[in-house]
Amino acid sequence: MDTELKKVAVIAGPSGSGKNALIDTIIRDHPSCARLVTATTRAPRPGEHDGMDYHFFSEEVFSAAMDRGDIPEHRFVPALNTYYGIYLPDLEDKIQLNTTVFAQVDIIGARLLKERYAATTIFMMPASIVEFRNRLRSRNPEWSEGEFEERMRITEEELREHAPQYDYRVVNADGGLGRAVSEVLEILMREGYILD
Repeated sequence: MDTELKKVAVIAGPSGSGKNALIDTIIRDHPSCARLVTATTRAPRPGEHDGMDYHFFSEEVFSAAMDRGDIPEHRFVPALNTYYGIYLPDLEDKIQLNTTVFAQVDIIGARLLKERYAATTIFMMPASIVEFRNRLRSRNPEWSEGEFEERMRITEEELREHAPQYDYRVVNADGGLGRAVSEVLEILMREGYILD
């Protein structure tokens, strides 16, 4: 495969698996790397900035971007009445700057980026379900029991059905972020990415 195409890497995993912390660490240490900023129809939260955290669109603007092909895949979260999607102008701009772009997307987005950009896909795994339950519970004490169990159901489904579809699976145990970062960097270098 032409290493010139190796500009997009997918980091996926269940909520709370450490995706953000891992991507943030790599970007901090490697100035040639950036994060894909996806599009959403939800309102910005306090401290969030348009174009940095998300591209915040109205439903009309989001729909028009889909019609133009600027959002080639999307998902709708009924509980939040919110759309999320890959925003190609953001991705293409960063690729043109010779940047390695990290995309935090679900399995549908991962397939699309693998097909169109030869992305290497990596799924962040908890060391065990028991450890992950404890991590999620301690980090989100405000969740109701119902919300917590729904998150765990989604997590177990992702681990069972989605994780095997990724190119690599990397364990991020509690307190083991440094090790997970090193493993991801080794994978990317082996796959032909240039991380300055």
